[in-house]
Amino acid sequence: MNKRIVVIGANAAGAKAAAKARRIDPRAEIVVLDRGNFISYGACGIPYYVSDTVKELKDLMSTPVGVVRDPNFFSKVKGVSVRTNTEVTAIDRLQKVIRLREGGGGESELPYDKLVLATGSSPFVPALDNVTLPNVFTVKSIEDAELLKQKAVSGAAACIIGAGLIGLETAEALQGNGMRVTLVEMRNQLLPGVLDPEVAAVVEKQVKLQGVTVLTGCAVTGFAGEGRVRTVIAGDHEIPADLVVLAPGVTPNVSLAREAGLAIGVTGAIAVDERLRTSDPDIYACGDCCETTHLVTGKKVFVPLGSTANKQGRVAGINAAGGDATFAGVIGTSILKVFNVNAGKTGLTGTEARNEGFDVETVLSPAPDRAHFYPGAKPILLKLIAERGTGCILGLQAAGEGAVDKRLDAAAAAITFRATAEQLSQLDLAYAPPYGAAMDNLIVAADIMKNKLSGHARGITAREVKRKLDDGDDFILLDVRSPAEHGEIGIAGAKLIPLGMLREKLDELPRDKEIVTFCKVSLRGYEAQKILDAAGFTDVKFMDGGIMAWPYRFRD
Repeated sequence: MNKRIVVIGANAAGAKAAAKARRIDPRAEIVVLDRGNFISYGACGIPYYVSDTVKELKDLMSTPVGVVRDPNFFSKVKGVSVRTNTEVTAIDRLQKVIRLREGGGGESELPYDKLVLATGSSPFVPALDNVTLPNVFTVKSIEDAELLKQKAVSGAAACIIGAGLIGLETAEALQGNGMRVTLVEMRNQLLPGVLDPEVAAVVEKQVKLQGVTVLTGCAVTGFAGEGRVRTVIAGDHEIPADLVVLAPGVTPNVSLAREAGLAIGVTGAIAVDERLRTSDPDIYACGDCCETTHLVTGKKVFVPLGSTANKQGRVAGINAAGGDATFAGVIGTSILKVFNVNAGKTGLTGTEARNEGFDVETVLSPAPDRAHFYPGAKPILLKLIAERGTGCILGLQAAGEGAVDKRLDAAAAAITFRATAEQLSQLDLAYAPPYGAAMDNLIVAADIMKNKLSGHARGITAREVKRKLDDGDDFILLDVRSPAEHGEIGIAGAKLIPLGMLREKLDELPRDKEIVTFCKVSLRGYEAQKILDAAGFTDVKFMDGGIMAWPYRFRD
């Protein structure tokens, strides 16, 4: 008798597992069960459907050549049976059967030889009064997409709770539909866990410029209204809302696994090994329902992304069909476009790295995304994280109007293979003026990191400079830009000595005080540090990233 492989869940991970299992074992009976009506769709595309960037809902459920991935497609093309509107109610591991209910009818049983759990995740819904009212939405399913697009009425007020990836993408979509959008985040910055504050400030600036009201450090405590939410209560704010979107994150769907006695990991998701095998050797798990390993820290993490789900689905399908494949883990790479800014990260942020006990060195490096003289060059800010002592690259963040994706991708490869700053600086990246500078932003950041790690460059963060100014510390903040630049935008209290005049004006600087130099991007700031070092000044640093990385100018 042919092996029967049953997959629970027919979205990214489950559909991928079934398709790959079929290629490995052409004779196996493969059955996919899903409690919804739509399968194998791109949930990450929902905000783009709401904004009308993606015109047709079916495009989210299609192959690249436009064929809709429905049960008929899987049956005819893949030889896989897909049953929609089918809820799995229990897994009997001893008998190796699952109990299910199709179309709301009576229960039946389906035996399996190998079982793949791809039960996904669900939006986190806070336990607040009135949270179930009909104008409160999530952004996860095709049904969500249809409802949200219908309700996105021009001139109405929308309140989005959560400023992560989905929250920001949805803010753009609703704003583009003419809605008045307020974005509420309980932590003190946008994209918490994705970006450090000074990089997140670049995103916040753009979001505010587009007319979105941003409230950070503000927790939602309730919804007011009868029959529908009229007002969102967040701290001291009462926010009018015709539509509320919950986007504070997702939780893994593990109830089936837990009730079946499968091990649940420290993250709250299903525990799996590198073959994506659960604590039962005949059951695999993949996608948003399972945890994985962070390749930098070695710890278990829950990082629900469509890219990870597809890769894990492939591995689970191979192994369920009798093959041998492994999934090593992730480094948390993520990216988004919101309005005119692109932002993302790979590896650890500076905050995460310190929390994990790493001795951290950081670099902020702003520059155009291509040769500065080439038309269309746009600014980006990179933040590179490395470990002191080893020089190993731990993470990269990037934000700006220019191209950040290829810098993140190159850094992702470097981090995965444990490259050092020295090795990263030697990467032979593609160069031509339309694509980058002769010394790419990423190479420049790696070179600055090398200078810092070797002790040649001594940087100080903008946050630390701001603290010193606010505390009234006795130090010299030295602006080495031109008078015109200084007059255009500056930092209150800074002393101006253009770099070209510094050598002849050394006597104007006290030798018994700390001096912090800065310019536009800190190239001249570093040059000034070296000049002062050579002249015998003993306590000189440059401000990392210069005025381009000074986030406080974005909060006016």
